[in-house]
Amino acid sequence: MSKYTTGEVAKLCGVSVRTVQFYDSKGILVPAELSEGGRRLYAEEDLRKMKVICFLKELGFSLNKIALLMEEENVAEVISLLAGQQKQELEEEIRQRETMLERVNTLLRELKGRENLTMESIGDIAKIMEGKKKLRRLRIWMLCTGILAEAITIAAIVLGVKTGIWWPIFPAAAIEIGASVWISARYFGSVDYICPHCHEVFRPALREAFWANHTPNTRKLRCPKCGVKSFCVETWGGK
Repeated sequence: MSKYTTGEVAKLCGVSVRTVQFYDSKGILVPAELSEGGRRLYAEEDLRKMKVICFLKELGFSLNKIALLMEEENVAEVISLLAGQQKQELEEEIRQRETMLERVNTLLRELKGRENLTMESIGDIAKIMEGKKKLRRLRIWMLCTGILAEAITIAAIVLGVKTGIWWPIFPAAAIEIGASVWISARYFGSVDYICPHCHEVFRPALREAFWANHTPNTRKLRCPKCGVKSFCVETWGGK
């Protein structure tokens, strides 16, 4: 029967000698015997076990889980349970990595075209990125509410054209106007603006914000701190 030294096992399994010694110290891969000179000698079964350990490590299994598996008699059930847990952990890690990648890509987009970056500028970008998803959900809510109010008005007009009954158009119009006011108040009560000059984060009065010239992500406002009127970047306000 073949016997293998620590170095031979390491070479055959593609790991370092220190790794084999470490597994020995943890009781995961104990040598079959010691030579007269005190050298560790591993049997064929130990070599196969080491290859299984390496395989499980490549799948991301922790040493604690591998050690647990090595001690079990009912290997099939245990490996199935551990593999299921490992799958969940890997999927969660992938989700976290994808979220991190998305944030990095967003940061790169925000950095594009910016010059003379400062720590304050980077802080502004961080705040903008933090609120992007919440702003998106808020805008979707606004759109859906607006469409519903508009649909009520259109339905009232269609009813009037078809039946000659026009009175429903008045409450429908009132609903649409009320919805518009409510949407605006809700929106501007939930967003803040960042001054590009002094980096002040502020919330303007509803009237000023509503009538201000704007782009999809900025609004021309007067900063209450530095007094400069410029296109301020919209961000989530935390409400």
